Amino acid sequence: MTLRVAIADDSALLRRSIASLLDAEGLDVVGEAADASQVLEIVEYERPDVAIIDIRMPPTYTVEGVRAAAELRETHPQMGVLLLSQYIEVEHVTALLSRSAKGFGYLLKERVSDIDEFIDALRRVAAGGSAIDPGLVSLLVSPPHRRPPLLDSLTDREKEILELMASGKSNRAIAATVFMSARTVEAHVHEIFHKLQLEPAPENHRRVLAVLAHLQVGDPPTGD
Repeated sequence: MTLRVAIADDSALLRRSIASLLDAEGLDVVGEAADASQVLEIVEYERPDVAIIDIRMPPTYTVEGVRAAAELRETHPQMGVLLLSQYIEVEHVTALLSRSAKGFGYLLKERVSDIDEFIDALRRVAAGGSAIDPGLVSLLVSPPHRRPPLLDSLTDREKEILELMASGKSNRAIAATVFMSARTVEAHVHEIFHKLQLEPAPENHRRVLAVLAHLQVGDPPTGD
């Protein structure tokens, strides 16, 4: 089934570039919006599988995109939302992630230039998974004053795998990135969950939602 996508960005050039890219990859762009109110209307009318939304849009160019994303995740929970930003916006994005990472993505706009990575992230979010920019994950994991104490128990290799895992990569993709066998990566993932005291839960919940929420607010979430 062809993936149906809505795009919201105040830059007409970027909107058209993304639309052309998606069209060339066989995706169906069902609507383009220049502001948050327009994308809400498009989603209500077209019911796309995923919406790509710029964080900063008219009229104030502050959090219009974040607010639109929050509203859409409430009103259309089955639809994926992929936020794009020029800069890493920790405060607003982590507020969205702390509720649920299911069907949610956050990427810097520079990632759009890597077509394969961008399309993969878009499809993953539309399917209910997550795609978190490595820059944000590194920021959450690395600074000692922001880390929950349990993170200090992880080895450097486990922190590296945690960053890749939190960004949405599968064990097989992680194995290819760090040049390990999938079995070895699975062992590291199991140890990470053990050290972070994350109880068994559905795969997406454990791998992304629970880990990211734990990094951000200090406690793993319970349930979806």
